[in-house]
Amino acid sequence: MGRADCLPDSLPETGLQGDVPAAYRDSGRTRDGFRCNMRLLGSSAGSGGGITSVTYDHCAYIGTFFPGNMLGPDIGVRVLDVADPTAPVQTATLTEPAMIAGTWESLKVNAARKLLVGAGVPALTGAGLLSVYDISDCAHPRLLNPGPGTDLALPVPITAHEGGFSPDGRTYWASGTAPGLLSAVDLTDPANPRVLWQGLAGLSMHGFGLSPDGNRMYLANNIGGMKILDVSAVQRRDPEPRVQELADMPWTDGWATQHTVPVTYRGAPYVFAVDEAGSGGVKLIDVSDDRRPRLAQSIKLAINLPENQDSMIASASGGSLFAYDAHYCAADRPADPTALACSWTSSGIRVFDVRDPEVIREIAYFNPPARTNEDAELWNSPHALASIIGPPLLAAPSVAQAILQGQFDPQQALSSRTGTLTFGDLSTDWCFSPPEWRGSQLWTTCADNGFLALELAPTVYTPPADQESTTGS
Repeated sequence: MGRADCLPDSLPETGLQGDVPAAYRDSGRTRDGFRCNMRLLGSSAGSGGGITSVTYDHCAYIGTFFPGNMLGPDIGVRVLDVADPTAPVQTATLTEPAMIAGTWESLKVNAARKLLVGAGVPALTGAGLLSVYDISDCAHPRLLNPGPGTDLALPVPITAHEGGFSPDGRTYWASGTAPGLLSAVDLTDPANPRVLWQGLAGLSMHGFGLSPDGNRMYLANNIGGMKILDVSAVQRRDPEPRVQELADMPWTDGWATQHTVPVTYRGAPYVFAVDEAGSGGVKLIDVSDDRRPRLAQSIKLAINLPENQDSMIASASGGSLFAYDAHYCAADRPADPTALACSWTSSGIRVFDVRDPEVIREIAYFNPPARTNEDAELWNSPHALASIIGPPLLAAPSVAQAILQGQFDPQQALSSRTGTLTFGDLSTDWCFSPPEWRGSQLWTTCADNGFLALELAPTVYTPPADQESTTGS
């Protein structure tokens, strides 16, 4: 895939697309960041941005990462009023047990019902904690369930790592990673969340997207792949609902599949499936036949290609667990999307023109300034806490594949950073949250830089009249 053509006022990458070269990391050049056809309007760093955060109306809700979040001066989910994107203002802090226990990838919003939900996830998988808020006044969320899920004596019987809503907001689905337990929580009465259905969907499952009618779930498989589930019985509220697996689509090109974004092209259903590790990038999958899904297209940066995994090792070493991988994406509308914005670990926020699913091209990116040597200030950053580890361990499968295919040059993998086993630095940021569309703006959160309000150049993106930012759940 070709790289974006940058306007004159950009500060573009100079190496491989998506790469942050070792020389730049070592010299401190990355403290300036990189940008192409996108600029920063405003930010609110706080003590870091957790793993994923979410926005609604003119507000943002900053996720928490346990235990670092507990060590800082402002414990809990920060609520930001972003009515003026150049100057976000904190208006509240949510301190219910689920909010301070670490929200991981569970913090989600349903606009139809004006609900915010988050589950407590202290370490990879959490259990029992779930808080539901009314965000009619988005800057001042109001807790709706002081009993089940919030009262420690009244846990909701779920495991959680990730979560998301059915489109109508009546169901909050929670998925665990160890084991891959999937739970459907009824929020018809938000004050009394109760489990409708529960099942072991696989060994280790991740995020998901749901069809517009709520009847199909496109569930990400941590091993690498996607399952299609018929969840219509839950959506209908059958007395004893059953969930049927319609398809299991595995792949070896990428793993830790993160989530899926259902869209349609000319009325036909597709999903964008995002791989969190293994240089899998983003896959566009045709799900017209939900028993036989078909790969239609792949989106990868140059640094993700097999022939560049040696260069990846040279630059990403010493930066901790992640190398350069996608994490969360948002389409600018569910029907015939014109653009897809994705958070890309160490490569920043990447934006792609997806009007033609057969010809996808990058149009802009913003890689935020590195906060090298500022670890002590970033209590709520998973990047800062993980930086005791040096090598990009989650890239091991893609490196192994490149070696087996004869596409890995050990000499190319050598740099001043290669072999750093402990105490990785913050020479890039880890962007995990979905970049959510607000006209020509994108609102997102990165681990080190916290909340960011970005703006795309009008020459590369024109918001459609029916723009509706969608992450699938």
